[in-house]
Amino acid sequence: MTYQHILYEMSDKIATITLNRPDRMNAWTATMERDVRHAMEAAAGDDNVRVIILTGAGRAFCAGADMEALKAIDPSEIRRGESTPPFDMNRRADWQTRYAYYPAIPKPVIGMLNGATAGIGLVHALYCDLRFAADNTVFTTSFARRGLIAEHGISWMLPRIVGHANALDLLMSARRVGSEEALRIGLVNRLYPPEQLREQTYAYARDLADFVSPSAISVIKRQLYDVPFQTLAEATIDANREMQIALKGSDFREGVASFVEKRAPRFTGK
Repeated sequence: MTYQHILYEMSDKIATITLNRPDRMNAWTATMERDVRHAMEAAAGDDNVRVIILTGAGRAFCAGADMEALKAIDPSEIRRGESTPPFDMNRRADWQTRYAYYPAIPKPVIGMLNGATAGIGLVHALYCDLRFAADNTVFTTSFARRGLIAEHGISWMLPRIVGHANALDLLMSARRVGSEEALRIGLVNRLYPPEQLREQTYAYARDLADFVSPSAISVIKRQLYDVPFQTLAEATIDANREMQIALKGSDFREGVASFVEKRAPRFTGK
């Protein structure tokens, strides 16, 4: 597929989706929404892809919604997302909404935040599994300063990442948050100097792609995103069921064999 507002590439088992409107600080558009969704589906369905990285071109990750489009938005347009088809109909409905489908992807999604991350850009960063940021990145929810509310599930997701009080602060004030504070409150996992961000992010991604079982990652990711809806007993029963399956899998046998034989594993995801 030819994309208009993103770039898509795959190398060394890593798919990279780059928001590509650098002249507009990668401001979010309906076209970008369609492009990202298609690229995520393509990466999820490609057996050669083990890890997905989402980033932005130029000096920003995503500075929020395109203001020109936002000025002309029809209030009823917000309901359009209700007709979005499921990403994976076997997953919880919670992870099938317009933007909250990243947790339904059975592969790790890393947000490589190379600059300003605001509004809907922050929403997408939060739905990534991990967030690695340049140490000059600035974050803001921005919604309240535009007369808008906490949208697209950020009111659910943000407190689970930074805690209730921090989420209220960030959402109500819509203030700018520097990278050091973002790291301190858990908004991002790691910080790097801008010139090291790409190298360090891809080093982490390659480690996952080369040395970690894809089947294990898929199950672990599902477990953690299902846990908020489970009791401890339910999570334990689910883990016991998945452990029985894992013990019969080739990845388990390969994991043990590679450790005993002191060699790199050759996981197949089975």
